[in-house]
Amino acid sequence: MADGPTVVNAGGGAGTAIAIVVAIVAILALLFVTGVINLNGGDGKDIDVKVDVPKIEAPASTPKPAAPAPAPANGG
Repeated sequence: MADGPTVVNAGGGAGTAIAIVVAIVAILALLFVTGVINLNGGDGKDIDVKVDVPKIEAPASTPKPAAPAPAPANGG
């Protein structure tokens, strides 16, 4: 007479190891495609970026405050 079902542990580490390797390969492929990792060593081309900063000049004098609006003729 059997005591119950026999459970055999097949070791679950293989699936995890394969998943980690596949994830690393996918991340490296993404970095190559996006250009983060470049194995060409550069093309020897320099990119010249010139940015002209606009001049900002201070006003010659401080402006006078505006005169108050005249009161309405009908008083209110």
